[in-house]
Amino acid sequence: MPIHAWSKTDAGLFHHFHQSWIVYLCRGLNDGVLPPDYFALAEQVTAGPIPDVLTLRHASSRPDAGSSRGDALGGVALAEVAPRTMFLRRAEPDIYALKADRVSIRHREWGVVAVIEVVSPGNKSSKAALRSFVDKAVAFLRQGVHLLVIDLFPPTPRDPQGMHKAIWDEILEEPFALPPGRPLTLASYSAGVEKIACVEPVAVGDRLPDMPLFIEPERYVSAPLEATYDLTWNDCPAPFRDAVLADAAGPMLD
Repeated sequence: MPIHAWSKTDAGLFHHFHQSWIVYLCRGLNDGVLPPDYFALAEQVTAGPIPDVLTLRHASSRPDAGSSRGDALGGVALAEVAPRTMFLRRAEPDIYALKADRVSIRHREWGVVAVIEVVSPGNKSSKAALRSFVDKAVAFLRQGVHLLVIDLFPPTPRDPQGMHKAIWDEILEEPFALPPGRPLTLASYSAGVEKIACVEPVAVGDRLPDMPLFIEPERYVSAPLEATYDLTWNDCPAPFRDAVLADAAGPMLD
């Protein structure tokens, strides 16, 4: 299913699609994509920013909790090689940040390891909204929570090179430009000591590639973006789909 021109349609339509997609993403991840003792929840409130999808791991499955990596991960396809995205960025650790004193609040049984965020029009509607989203994303990374950002909206004057550039500038300022004709961005971040960004620019009409979803600093599963997007679209009522397609044929909304 090609990516639709969501920037041309009413924000309320994308909101409905967004909410439904989150459910399918959770189902897809829970249906054998995540290793044993990991699971995804929709709109779970944490003691901080609220993500769209949480990937949780049972504390007893941590490699330092007495089980080996192989035993804990079972037969799930968990990759250690570098993801094949167009851009792969690494940021050296900040030694002074590493030396800072921290207070770690941990549940005795569960811990958040990764989140998925689907960007909405409201996240780019003002400088304050964009700053709030970026601050939330960076807070996750600095807390050691891995992140996958799905941005199906083109850049605005507030994020001229897309949401990834706005986020990554808070980690490491370096040149980055979206390739011509591919203004939408999928970005997966590893929140280890060395931060890693795997970025795949896409465009309206492209099929969504599956993206790495890190659950450990150098280990990830493949998030089923294409399959869950298709399921969500096909589950939308016909008048909804007709409205989105009709909007796509019209002029760009402000």
